[in-house]
Amino acid sequence: MKRNKILWADDEIDLLKPHILFLEEKGYDVTPVISGQDAIDSCSEQTFDLIFLDENMPGLTGLETLVSIKEIDPAVPVIMVTKSEEESIMNQAIGNRIADYLIKPVNPNQLLLSIKKNLHKNDIITTATTESYQQEFGRIGMQINDSFTADDWAEVYKKLVYWEIELEENQAPMQEMLIMQKREANSAFGKFIRKNYMGWMADPASRPLMSPDLFKTKVFPLLDAGEKVFFILIDNFRFDQWRVVRSLLSDRFTVDEEMYYSILPTATQYARNAIFSGLMPAQIAQMFPDLWVDEESEEGKNTNEEPLIQTQIDRFRKRYDFSYHKVYESQYGERILNGLNDLLRNQLNVVVINFIDMLSHARTESKMIRELAQSAAAYRSLTRSWFQHSVMLELLNRLADEGCRVILTTDHGTIQVDDPIKITGDRNTNTNLRYKTGRHMTCDSKYIFEINDPARAGLPSPHLSTRYVFATNAYFFAYPNNYNYYVPYYRGTFQHGGISMEEMMVPFITLQPK
Repeated sequence: MKRNKILWADDEIDLLKPHILFLEEKGYDVTPVISGQDAIDSCSEQTFDLIFLDENMPGLTGLETLVSIKEIDPAVPVIMVTKSEEESIMNQAIGNRIADYLIKPVNPNQLLLSIKKNLHKNDIITTATTESYQQEFGRIGMQINDSFTADDWAEVYKKLVYWEIELEENQAPMQEMLIMQKREANSAFGKFIRKNYMGWMADPASRPLMSPDLFKTKVFPLLDAGEKVFFILIDNFRFDQWRVVRSLLSDRFTVDEEMYYSILPTATQYARNAIFSGLMPAQIAQMFPDLWVDEESEEGKNTNEEPLIQTQIDRFRKRYDFSYHKVYESQYGERILNGLNDLLRNQLNVVVINFIDMLSHARTESKMIRELAQSAAAYRSLTRSWFQHSVMLELLNRLADEGCRVILTTDHGTIQVDDPIKITGDRNTNTNLRYKTGRHMTCDSKYIFEINDPARAGLPSPHLSTRYVFATNAYFFAYPNNYNYYVPYYRGTFQHGGISMEEMMVPFITLQPK
C-alpha cells in the first residue's frame, strides 16, 4: 500500500520527534526541515501529499513560504501550525488557501484528524456513504412496497434522489444497485398511477396537487396578500436537477421545497397549458377552442400561453397586472434584466425558461451534446453549470435584492429511456416517444397505461375513436419500420410524455428573500 509523504517545516523540529514517530507508526513518511527555504527546496525536488508549516520561523515566515510552495504545487494541502491566535494571521493564511489551521501545542490526534480530513476524506466518506445506503436499501424497498398514496410516493422519490446524488458525489460503488432500485420503484409507481389516475380525474378533491391547481392554490393567495410574485417555469426541470442547484440560492433565499404531480401526458402542450389556464386540456379545447392546438396541427403547441393566463385571471375575477416572457437564449434574459424596474410595477411576472428543454432535444440530435450528457449525473452537472453562469441566477439575485417572492417550478420532467416497445398506428398518430394518441394503435399492453375514454381523463378527442397510450418505467415507443436504426438512435436519450417518477413528480419551490 502506498505510504503518503508528508513534509513538516518547523524551526523547533527536534521537539516534534514524538509526533513524527507517531505519524510514521500510522503509516506516513515524514520529511522534517527546519526553515521555510528548506521547505521550498524540498518541494522543488519532490512531490508531497501534505505539508505541515510553522508560521513563525526565522528567515522566511510561514506565510511567505506558503506563497512560494503554492507557486510550485498549487494543489498540495498545507496545514498552518502556529502559536499565534491573531485574527489577521488566520485571515492571511485562509486567503492563501491553507487546508487547515492548528494552534500550538498540538497533540498527535489533532495531527491525525487533520491528515485524514485532507488526504483520506473522500475514501472515508465513500465508505460511510456505501455502508449507509446498504443499510437504507432494505428500508427503501419496504417503503416502495408500502406506498399507497401520492405523498408516500413523493417521499420514496425524494429518498432515491438524495441517494443518487450522494453516491454520485462521493463516488460510492453502489450506483448499479440504486439504478436497479429506481427501476423497481418506477415499475411500482406505474402500477400506482394506472390504479389511481382516473379516480383523480373523476374527483379532483381526492387528488394531489396537480398542474391545473398551481395558480389557484399557490399563486393567487400570495397575490391577494399583496405580494409581488415572479413565477419562473423552467421547462423539463427535474427534481434531481433542482437539488443540485439549490445550494446556489440558499445564501439569498429561504427555500420552501414541495412537489406536485404533472398531468398526463407529461408534455409541454398539455401540462404547461393546464398550469397557465387552470384547466384540463379538454376544458381548454371546449371553452377556448382558438387557444388549443390539436396534435395533428402543425401550429406551435405553446403559442397561446399568455392569453391562457389571462383567461384564468378573468375566470377567478382577479385584476392582477401581469407580464409574460419566454426566454430562449441569453439575450432575452438580458432584456428582462434591463427592464426589471418596469416589471416590478406588476403584481405577477411569468417567465418561461427553455434552456433545459433545448438541451434535452440537442442531446438527442447532437453527438457532441450526447457525449457531454451521457448519464443523469452528467445531465445534472450541465444543468448546474448553466444555472450558475446564466442570466437566470443574476435575475434571481436581483429579485432577492428587491424583496420579491419567487416561485420556481416546471411543467414536467424527463426520463432516460432504454427499452423499446413496438407499436403500430395510422399516419395521424403523433411522434412523441413516451405517449401516443391516435385511432388505430397496437402494442403490448403490459408496458403501457391506456386511456380509451379521453374525456374522463380531461383530454381532448379529435376523433370519436381517439385513444391515448403512455409508456411506463424507462420504455419508449418504436415503430417496426426502420426499428434497428430507430432504437439505437433514441436509446439513452431523455424523453417526456409518459409515466415515471422523474416525469410526473416535479419541483414546486417558493423562494423568500432573506
